[in-house]
Amino acid sequence: MNILFATSELTPFAKTGGLGDVLAALPARLRENGHSVSVVLPGYREALKALPEAQDTALRITVPLGGDRATAKIFEARTREGMKLLLVCKDEFFDRSGLYGNADSDYTDNARRFLFFSKVAVELASHLRPRPEVLHLNDWQTAFAAAVVRQKGLGLKTVLTIHNLTYQGLFAPWDFDLTNLPSDWFDAEGLEFYGKLNLLKAGIVYADQVTTVSPNYAKEIQGEESGCGLEGLLRSRAADLTGILNGIDEEVWNPGKDSRIEQTYGPGDWEAKEACRGRLLKSFGLKPSKQAGPVFACISRLVPQKGLDLVAKALPDIVSAGGTFVLLGSGQRTLEQKFLELAREHSGSVAVRIGFDEKLAHQIEAGADFFLMPSRFEPCGLNQMYSQRYGTIPIVHRTGGLADSVEDWQPRKKRGGGLVFSPCTKAALAKAVGRAFQLRADPEAWDRIRRQAMARDFSWTAAARAYEDVYRRACGMEPASLSQGEP
Repeated sequence: MNILFATSELTPFAKTGGLGDVLAALPARLRENGHSVSVVLPGYREALKALPEAQDTALRITVPLGGDRATAKIFEARTREGMKLLLVCKDEFFDRSGLYGNADSDYTDNARRFLFFSKVAVELASHLRPRPEVLHLNDWQTAFAAAVVRQKGLGLKTVLTIHNLTYQGLFAPWDFDLTNLPSDWFDAEGLEFYGKLNLLKAGIVYADQVTTVSPNYAKEIQGEESGCGLEGLLRSRAADLTGILNGIDEEVWNPGKDSRIEQTYGPGDWEAKEACRGRLLKSFGLKPSKQAGPVFACISRLVPQKGLDLVAKALPDIVSAGGTFVLLGSGQRTLEQKFLELAREHSGSVAVRIGFDEKLAHQIEAGADFFLMPSRFEPCGLNQMYSQRYGTIPIVHRTGGLADSVEDWQPRKKRGGGLVFSPCTKAALAKAVGRAFQLRADPEAWDRIRRQAMARDFSWTAAARAYEDVYRRACGMEPASLSQGEP
């Protein structure tokens, strides 16, 4: 099958979160499975800087934007996996320091920028050889392309993946003029959403198939609490909505061959993991490994969704019980300041690094005992999978992809790979932390849960097969499991 992915992020060339990681891994796995796969990405300043070998193809694509017309230069490069990467270059839109905005706010012309990108992606598909059968769209930045394909009556099939329903691409009603669609498309059945233009809604309405990044999240977003106002529309498309749990790159996140950590290790090689623990504590200036109690860690955007306010409230109790805590992340300044204040108050037991550091992220996953992830909602999440891969036990709220990927430890059955709590409250988190201290003090249970966590399969193999079935449904074909006569 011939597939073109359209995305606003692609690790390592342009990334703000997990979207880039997914788009680095899934297309590569599909290519390994024998499909013809290409990726189209905005020609951001940082992407072009990371791809000095990118070549101008001489192809120019001009699209309407309201009463104006805008032209893209198409550059081509290759990813590390050998996939064709096409860059939509227009300095006016993409030669900027950030992908979507700066530290203070989003760019005011994001509607224009990503409507342009979506339109160019559709036109680009007609120039590729072999011509794509499926255009796979990702989040609001590319979702509008499904409406373009439908309006033009193209034979191209579209699949939209919702990575996070919270971010919908909401813009002023007058920005609808930039779509160049007939005026009657701006209504409750189309792109209008409480008087605003909603680009993600365009994809949900017009894509042939819709997916999201975990089975549980697919169910949650059809309800009022998590549907963000689109629950009715999503229920109407339930037959075409599939939840597929993301995988992780098991070559990059592999404690047995990770060059970024102090010592590589596998299940049962706890002395090497202890060395990673010691290195982590030393790098953060915390108590030596032999003196420290359980090491709790968090790598996260500091925003309310992630439940970090609950972690801040839990920290004094963690420290008083003998635990230590490390944080790597950035986000809301109030949360940043709160954690920096806690680090000052509990010097030697709490350490905070504002920002992001890929090498340090690996060292945290290898060196921590427990990974705190009390997200109020989480479409999929990746760190809880990275943690289990490294024998670091995740403590998660039972929601979205966290519920799909973490099995709660059952002491009687001696089974599980993490600690799961609900509801998302300080008291429930405190109870889970108490379980963590008890677990860490039981050598037999501690050995067993870490081995079971590390045995989990979070590869992209199963997810890639599920996406292949989605593509087949979009093209009016039977899923492979049915066509091959499997039960």
